[in-house]
Amino acid sequence: MIAVHVVQVDAVTAIGRGVETLWKALHAGKSGLSPVRRFATDRYVAHVAGCIPALDAEHPCSRLDALVDMLSSIADVPDGCHLLTASTKAGIDQLERTVRGQADRSDRLLGHHVANRVAAHLGLKGPRQNVSAACASATVALALGASRIAAGQADAVLVCGLDLISEFIFSGFSSLMALSPTMCRPFDVDRDGLLLGEGAAYVLLMSDPLRRREGRESLGCLAGWGVSGDAHHITAPSREGEGLIRAVGQALERAALAPDDIAAISAHGTGSVYNDAMELKAFGRLFEHRVPFHSVKGATGHTMGASGAIETVIGLWSLRHQCIPPTVGLGTPEPAAGGRVSALPQSIAGDSLLVTNSGFGGINAAVILARGGAS
Repeated sequence: MIAVHVVQVDAVTAIGRGVETLWKALHAGKSGLSPVRRFATDRYVAHVAGCIPALDAEHPCSRLDALVDMLSSIADVPDGCHLLTASTKAGIDQLERTVRGQADRSDRLLGHHVANRVAAHLGLKGPRQNVSAACASATVALALGASRIAAGQADAVLVCGLDLISEFIFSGFSSLMALSPTMCRPFDVDRDGLLLGEGAAYVLLMSDPLRRREGRESLGCLAGWGVSGDAHHITAPSREGEGLIRAVGQALERAALAPDDIAAISAHGTGSVYNDAMELKAFGRLFEHRVPFHSVKGATGHTMGASGAIETVIGLWSLRHQCIPPTVGLGTPEPAAGGRVSALPQSIAGDSLLVTNSGFGGINAAVILARGGAS
């Protein structure tokens, strides 16, 4: 199987633009959650979110365009590179404008418009598509991109995850009573819901032969990946975590690793009662050793379809620094998480890190990252 290397990344969230800025803010335990300014929240359960301040102003086209422009560091993308974008609701702000009788841009509304916009921004001419798999979208896109390279179907794949906070999204999660009225507390005994965030990240994947020909540094490898569905409920995860267990099992098998080889986990960790419980059950069944894990969503908010790309970038930096960031918002850990999740940074030792994400519809996705130079 052809090795799949990560050669370039970047990210933007409510706590900063650029990987180093994001990493330092996470390590310091900072949070980008603040009162929402772009629409009134008095009718909703929550009033805060991880909004990027630069996106609050109305955009002449769509805030999605401004978010794409923030990923300005994408450069030297090889000719023929495949493009996979990941977004749950694309330019959803344009649908809101339609409903309000305002001028809109219908060419920003649908999922494939995201891929078209990114391709136009970068001048990419190769195959492109958008992956919309709820909040596992970017992780599914990474798995799909890695599969293409491993199978010899592509030499390079650019995966770009991005999602916006809009009133449509906010009201939807509020109506499901999924938002916390107070704060996001992943894996805490008092957790009572998630808080939304927005952001974007890209991960440029490349085959080892092309990487060597172009003299590119390897930031790490996608060593394994897996995707599964619970077939359980339209929004709630299966309580037993069997879908996530299957996805992680696929990733471990593809990477030819045992559970003991995993140094740490970047968990989905939304702070919702049932999602966190499902993950804890799955981790307990998968890992006999007490592998440390964390969630970034108390700091960035839940960035929906972009989560997997953002968390993969953070995972690569975690392996580089042999440390995982604190879980912001954590007070008293669930008993099943005790000793493995912390409100402080945790040192790790090893070359492999697991990233997991789960979404509405019972979709689960997992990727295993290998430290640069480890594969």
